[in-house]
Parts: sequence; C-alpha cells; structure tokens
Amino acid sequence: MNTAPNRLLAYACLALSMSLVGSYVALSKPLAAALPVFLLAWMRFGIGGLAMLHWLKKPANEPPLTPKTRRLLFLESFLGNFLFTLCMIYGVSLTSAVSAGVIMASIPAVVALMSWAFLRERIGLRIWGAIAFAAFGIALLALSGPAQPGAATSPQDPLPVSGKALLGHLLLFGAVLCEAAYSIIGKQLTQTLGPKRITSLINLWGFALSTPMGLYVAWHFEFTAVPWNIWLLLIFYALAACIWTVWLWMTGLKVVPAAQGGVFTVMLPISAALVGVFVLGESLGGPQWLALGIALAGVLLATLPRRQPR
Repeated sequence: MNTAPNRLLAYACLALSMSLVGSYVALSKPLAAALPVFLLAWMRFGIGGLAMLHWLKKPANEPPLTPKTRRLLFLESFLGNFLFTLCMIYGVSLTSAVSAGVIMASIPAVVALMSWAFLRERIGLRIWGAIAFAAFGIALLALSGPAQPGAATSPQDPLPVSGKALLGHLLLFGAVLCEAAYSIIGKQLTQTLGPKRITSLINLWGFALSTPMGLYVAWHFEFTAVPWNIWLLLIFYALAACIWTVWLWMTGLKVVPAAQGGVFTVMLPISAALVGVFVLGESLGGPQWLALGIALAGVLLATLPRRQPR
C-alpha cells in the first residue's frame, strides 16, 4: 500500500496548523491591547469549548482513559494551551509580531532535542539539516535589523523600552519551550486518542485552569468599551487556537514522527512575520524576506520523498 498521499496530507495539516498559530500569535497583539490577558485566555477557551462540545463524547472504539493518559492530557493543556497562551500574549504585547517570529523559530530545534531525549526518536541528517536551514534563516532575520519596537514607555511605566523587550523575549522563549513540549506530549497522546477527542479534552482543562483569574478580571472589566472588530478578532482567535490548529496538528502527528513534525513549526514565525507586516504595519526589508525563504527551504528538505529500496 502506498502511504505517500497520507504523508503528504499529514505534511499539509502540520504546515497549515503552524501557519494559523503564527497568524493568531501576531493578531494577539491588538487583542492584548484591548483585553486583559487572563480574560482573553478565559474567553478563548470558553468560545472554543462551546464550538466543540460534541467532540467531548467518547467514541465507541476508544479505550478508557488510563491514569497516564489523564496526566498527559493535563500536561498537554497546562504547557501547550495555558502557559503557552500567557507567555505568548504577554511576550508579543511587550515586543512585536516580527520579534515573536524570530524567537519562535527556535521551536524546531527544541522539538528535535526533546523527541530525541523523551521519545528516543532517531534524528537523521536530513532533519538536522532542515533544522539548520530554519535556524540560519531566522538568525539572518534577527541580524538584518531591529524589529518594530513594542509599546512606548509612559512616565508611570516601571520598565524602560529595553527592559520590556528583554522581558518579552524571555516570555516568548518560554512559549517556545511550551510549544515544543506540546508537540512531544501530543505525539504520545495520538497513539491512544483521536485528534478531536484530544482537542476537546485539553481545551476543557485550559478553561478550568483559566476560570478563577478570568472570572475575577471579568467582574471588574468594562465590556462595552471594546469595539466590535476586536470581538470578531477574538472569535477567530478562539476558533483557530482551540480547534483548527490543534486538530490539524494532532492529525498530522498520527503519521509523521515528532522530530520531523517539529520542522513544520518554522511556519509559525513565517506566518507571524507576514501578518505583522501586512496586517499590523511592521517593517520587513529585503534581508528579512531572504531569511524567510531560507527557512522555507528547510521545510522542503524535511518533506522531500525518501528513496525507497527495491
């Protein structure tokens, strides 16, 4: 049986998933400017949960949840949903979408190292080469010039612009670690659960984790001051972050090893940078475009069909 179509479909799911993640990473900047971060996270999980209530039902052919699977589901949500959301939103609010793309391009290397350390997956030369392409492309992006700065410092702001940028970069690297752990744990979960079931269960955990602070912030927040276009953006963000990206990623990981799937996370910084330029008005010159092209070459190297023995 030829598995090439299945593998190509898995590649498409992984690439589309990370492209959507990159887009909502960039678009979280205007959302964080209009809504408190904990309230934003809580409403994200709530909207996503309402949209996929029917996915919570256990399929007839699915085995019962073991204690190990329950722990993995909690960790997948705590690291990949809850902490990733907080680190990413706070980080982008302190820097820029292009800066987020630069830092998050380290995800493929971190995923490969974690898959080798925790899943004992063999990392071939082609995958390391693809990671090197991605890292080199984004290093060129970082060295080619500063990204548009974050929010201006006010007289009451305790942190200067440089301090805010450093804190934002540290938070974004924390999001990198969370996203890499999300890929590794997700690979283990796909061995026993379907993509829809995983998506709904980890979103339910995310909603539970964010509810205490979300309710507290909502009690003191003036909802009528938020413009209608922000509410539309929030709905897109919730559906993309809670449903579409998770389902696409878990579907791809059922076919592709975690280390190879990690290379597709390079689509995250590319998408974030493009949305930052074309939607948010951030600057990106010739060297930056070259860097993104090199990063895409890494994806091509990772997905070229292998020569099969006769």
